Amino acid sequence: MTVGVPHTLGIDFGTSNSAVATLGADGAAFPLTLEGEATTLPTAVFFNAEDRTVHFGRDAIGLYLQGVDGRLMRSLKSLLGSALLRERTAIGWGDMSYQEILARFLAELAQRARARVGEVSPRVLLGRPVHFVDDSPERDRQAQAALQEAALAAGFEEVAFELEPIAAAFDHERRLDREALVLVVDVGGGTSDFTVVRLGPQRMAAADRTSDILATTGVHIAGTDFDRKLNLAQVMPLLGLGHTGPQGRPVPSPVFMALATWHLINFQYAPRVLAQVQGLRVNYADTRLHDRLLAVLKLRLGHRLASEVEQAKILCSQTGGSARIDLAEVERGLEAMLDAAGMTAELADPLERVVACAQECTRRAALGPGRLDAIYLTGGSSALQPLQQRLRAGFPGVPLVEGDLFGGVAAGLAYAAGRG
Repeated sequence: MTVGVPHTLGIDFGTSNSAVATLGADGAAFPLTLEGEATTLPTAVFFNAEDRTVHFGRDAIGLYLQGVDGRLMRSLKSLLGSALLRERTAIGWGDMSYQEILARFLAELAQRARARVGEVSPRVLLGRPVHFVDDSPERDRQAQAALQEAALAAGFEEVAFELEPIAAAFDHERRLDREALVLVVDVGGGTSDFTVVRLGPQRMAAADRTSDILATTGVHIAGTDFDRKLNLAQVMPLLGLGHTGPQGRPVPSPVFMALATWHLINFQYAPRVLAQVQGLRVNYADTRLHDRLLAVLKLRLGHRLASEVEQAKILCSQTGGSARIDLAEVERGLEAMLDAAGMTAELADPLERVVACAQECTRRAALGPGRLDAIYLTGGSSALQPLQQRLRAGFPGVPLVEGDLFGGVAAGLAYAAGRG
C-alpha cells in the first residue's frame, strides 16, 4: 500500500456479504481484511439490547445465534427502493430508521478500512446492480439515491457508482493474456447481473471503456430467493404452510412467506403479528404445527431457520448429496432434509429465469452462437452447482471460469476508482 497517500475505496455493498478493496503502490488491487483475516463482512447488524452495543458481520450473527437479547438485521440492501427504508424500527433501546442503519453499516466499513490502510480518500466508488428494482426506473433511481445518501452520512464526500458486473470484468481482465469476449455472470445474494464485455491487456489502459461494454442485463433473483424457495418447500410446511384445517381450508400463508424472506423476518416478531398468528389456531387440524409456528415467533428463530436452510443449500451444492436442516430449537428432534436432486428441482424456475436473463444479455450484444470466449462467474451464489449446470446447458461449449466469488467486484471497483 502507499503510505501517506489517501486510499480511494471500492466498496461492494452486498445483500449477504460486503467487501472493500483499494490499490497498492504497485497499482494492483488488494482486498482489505474486515473481520479477523476475512476479506468479507456479512451484511449484518446486531443491536445488543443487554449492553446497548452494536455489532457487525460474523460477530453480529454469532451473538444472535447464541441467544443474546437484541435485534439482528440482514439483507439491508434488499430494502433499497422500498418505502420500508424510511420507516423507524425498535433496536432495543430506542428506534432508528433503516436508512440510518444502512449508513451505520457503511460507516463501519470505512472505519475498518482506515484501520487497515490509514488515511482514506473522501471519494468512494460503490458497486450497484444493473437493477435495484426490476421494471421500475423511478424506484431504481430512488434506490441509488438512498445508497448515495447513506454513503454521505457515513462520512464520504464524493460518491460515484459502477455496475457490479462491469467491475468484476475489470478484475478478470488483469488475468488475461489476450483479447476475449466475455459474459460476466454476477450472482450474489439479492440480484443476478450480466454484462458482455471486450477485455484484454491492450484495453486496460483506456480511460473510457464505454465501447467495450456491449450489453448489460439484470434480474432481482439470486441467493436469498433460492433460500426462500427452499425454506418454503422444506421448513415452513412443518409450521403449517399448506396445512388444511378443520373447515377444509389451508392455513393463511402470509406469515410463512415473510418468515422465509431475510429482510422481512424481523417484522414478524411485532406484537400485532403474534396476536394474529395466535388467532390462527382454529385454522389448524394438527395444533402441533401451530405450536411450532408460535415457538419460532416467540423465540425469534426466523433468522436461525433461514441460516440453517442456507447452509444446507451450500452443503448440497458442494457434495451433490443431502443435508440435514436442524429444527431442534423449534421442537426437540425436529428436522428437515434437503438433497441435491430435490434442490435442483425446487429451484428450476428461478434458475431458468436467471439463465434467460443471461441469454438476453448476449442477444442484446448481437452475438451469434460460438462468439463468447468465456463465461466469468463471480458472486457467492454463482458457485451453486444447479446454476452452473443450467449455464452449461444454456451456453453449450462456452467454458465457465470461476473468479474471486466474494472479492472480484470490490477489486474491480478499486481499479475503476484508480482511473479517476
